[in-house]
Amino acid sequence: MSSVKSSNLGYPRIGEKREWKKALEQFWAGKLEKGIFLQEIKALRLAHLKKQRDAGIELIPVGDFSLYDHVLDTAVMFGLVPKRFEYNGGPVSLETYFDIARGTKGAVASTMTKWFNTNYHYIVPELEECTPALVENRPLQFYKEAKEKLNIEGKPVILGPVTFVKLSKGYKKSEFKEVVEQFVPLYATILAELQAEGVEWVQIDEPILSTTLSKEDLALYTEVYQTLKEAAPNVKVILQTYFDSVDHYKEVVSLPVEGIGLDFVHDRGENLTALNKYGFPTDKVLAAGVIDGRNIWRENLDEQLLTLSEIEEAVSKDRLILQPSSSLLHVPVTVKNEETIDPVLKNALSFADEKLKEITLLAKAVQQGKESIEEEINVSKQAIQALNGSSFRNHQDVQKELKQLHSYKAARQVPFDVRQRVQQEAFQLPLLPTTTIGSFPQTKEVRKERLKWRKGELSDEAYEAYINEEIKKWIEIQEDIGLDVLVHGEFERTDMVEYFGEKLGGFQFTKFGWVQSYGSRCVKPPLIYGDVSYEQAMTIKETVYAQSLTNKPVKGMLTGPITILNWSFVRDDIPRYDVANQIALALRKEVEALESQGISMIQVDEPALREGLPLKRENWDSYLNAAVYAFKLATVSVQNETQIHTHMCYSEFEEIIDAIKALDADVISIETSKSHGELIYAFEKHTYNQGIGLGVYDIHSPRVPKLEELQRNIDRALQVLDPALFWINPDCGLKTRGISETVEALKVMVESAKQTRQNLLQNV
Repeated sequence: MSSVKSSNLGYPRIGEKREWKKALEQFWAGKLEKGIFLQEIKALRLAHLKKQRDAGIELIPVGDFSLYDHVLDTAVMFGLVPKRFEYNGGPVSLETYFDIARGTKGAVASTMTKWFNTNYHYIVPELEECTPALVENRPLQFYKEAKEKLNIEGKPVILGPVTFVKLSKGYKKSEFKEVVEQFVPLYATILAELQAEGVEWVQIDEPILSTTLSKEDLALYTEVYQTLKEAAPNVKVILQTYFDSVDHYKEVVSLPVEGIGLDFVHDRGENLTALNKYGFPTDKVLAAGVIDGRNIWRENLDEQLLTLSEIEEAVSKDRLILQPSSSLLHVPVTVKNEETIDPVLKNALSFADEKLKEITLLAKAVQQGKESIEEEINVSKQAIQALNGSSFRNHQDVQKELKQLHSYKAARQVPFDVRQRVQQEAFQLPLLPTTTIGSFPQTKEVRKERLKWRKGELSDEAYEAYINEEIKKWIEIQEDIGLDVLVHGEFERTDMVEYFGEKLGGFQFTKFGWVQSYGSRCVKPPLIYGDVSYEQAMTIKETVYAQSLTNKPVKGMLTGPITILNWSFVRDDIPRYDVANQIALALRKEVEALESQGISMIQVDEPALREGLPLKRENWDSYLNAAVYAFKLATVSVQNETQIHTHMCYSEFEEIIDAIKALDADVISIETSKSHGELIYAFEKHTYNQGIGLGVYDIHSPRVPKLEELQRNIDRALQVLDPALFWINPDCGLKTRGISETVEALKVMVESAKQTRQNLLQNV
């Protein structure tokens, strides 16, 4: 390589206007014939490659495109199909591929979980029933396609063997090394076949290297990559890391590969410090991730060139590749279609296409000198300065509140045991009170009426009347079922973050800013671009109306500050936790407003608290402390009689139990049905002495649970939890379920609670 090169790690699959999603869902619905579907997808895939080439990217990734998920792609490449899908070997059919991801009537889908600390979900490979074999060389197919159709000499992208096995399930930890070694010959064959085809560069993703690893893991990396090097000595491998720094820098850069990819954006300066301290091997190239692949803000090119000047002190230009910090899968496709956004904000945005341009500009500057892009540097500076100097980011009241945080109480007036007595006296709830998590089915009719209102085809008054009808109907349904604590149903809400973002100052929503969450599900994360301010009451009208219809308590329902933060694109000009505290201060005003209107149970949900944990354990405490502080800042100003609830999704609860306790919520509900036994085990090891509801049935399934199933779940929980503190509730919100199945399941849940309550009282 004679000069610095530009590269990309991965490109969004979905298309500028979600063409990928539409084709997938039409195919699944039987409205698009298989051959036509594959033609449309191929055209989209090639268009993405051409777009990268036209942007000036030299090392263009191939094989990063997926019909569902890249981890699933890797699994089926190795014939890893669970037995329940009746696979008989050979290349995995398109139908079986989708069955693994989505399930069938007779076979449940494979588990889905978060891809590291992003908002993307991958399908977890199952290894217990499978023997890996290379049934198709996927990277080779995509390399040949790019070369034949577009004359692009692509850079095949492969998920590395160590990371792949780490992300899989179905083996014992003690067997990890042996399992990885099963895959190494298969990877060797892939590389040997790529070498035979004349491939020069291959990107092997090993993001596990950015987590906390053992010495044994590092030794395994050396063995694995030495074997792969011997199998294909003429293929240049870039061992790619991202999302954080590498702890064992010296060992990682010494691995037997031709290139090392490091993240210089999300490394908190640690990769750069290690590079300056220890240097870089003279026989390798450094693939430097200098453009943020996970956020949507325009880069200050001047500042990035300063970083590159430091990098160049350790690595010469001819051994340097410039690229994003990670795949651009995590950002929207292009800013150009956002025609309604304020120009001051729009000019400061950079989605995937704009990031490609930034990469090529930096490469040009490194090669030809800073003056070669002086005009572009000035444009980027002016755009960023205009946003930073705007009223959006200079809200005097918000900034004053933030400076006076010390004056806000961050603790309840009295301990939980005192509050519990006061609240029990106020609410007079039975033993094992029943409730739901918050949302009820959003039917086609509900969504249709909301869309008409948003388009201006339905007046505010007519829409409010419609929502009130739904609230009234479901208050009556809940009372008929016999629930003890009710909710208004959230029929006015689309998304639990979007709803609040639309009512708070400092948020912007895009028209086409979609990113893939899982499968064909795409989300539009809000942009937190300015100071977050409380502009208006957000939940008062619907909640107070619901409470007026019943003598039973109705919970106020809010989304917590950390979930709003983690599910948004967040401004990067101030510390992230300052933004969390701005959100918390705004929510605090809503909590106080609800209380002032007689709403004395308020639920502030934090389903994303666990998933926001940093990749390295040594950084957990700072994150959890900030998360707990923001939650308490939002919730502790209420009176002792007011009961604060929260809800979170289960994910290795045991690891964060101290933080959960520190939230000091009066009642916490946890999504547990898929891992009920594991969570109960956590409570056998740790004491939890505040109100708690472990989801007693799985809301993700349309089936109505049997009475004995729920009683088993309740009885198991009561072996380790105090019945006086235990609540009975579903796993999660019921927004996606049908009406009849929801009603029938809740009836079973209430009956189960009644029977268990009776048994407990008889045994007193």
